[in-house]
Amino acid sequence: MRKRSVTIAGHATSISLEPPFWDALHEAATAEGKPLAALVAEIDEARTTNLSSAIRVWLFQRARTPSP
Repeated sequence: MRKRSVTIAGHATSISLEPPFWDALHEAATAEGKPLAALVAEIDEARTTNLSSAIRVWLFQRARTPSP
């Protein structure tokens, strides 16, 4: 587990994820042309559970969605 701080909506929040999830999150942000914090903020806005779980679910759903 790695814990990192990300600033969302003007405040720092701590996120704990396993290294493969951090790698996938960085890759997703790069692929979408967004800063990591912006992508995390989008996931944060739509979440219904804790942020770390929401990120994992978002990444899982992204991996299952076929690319155009």
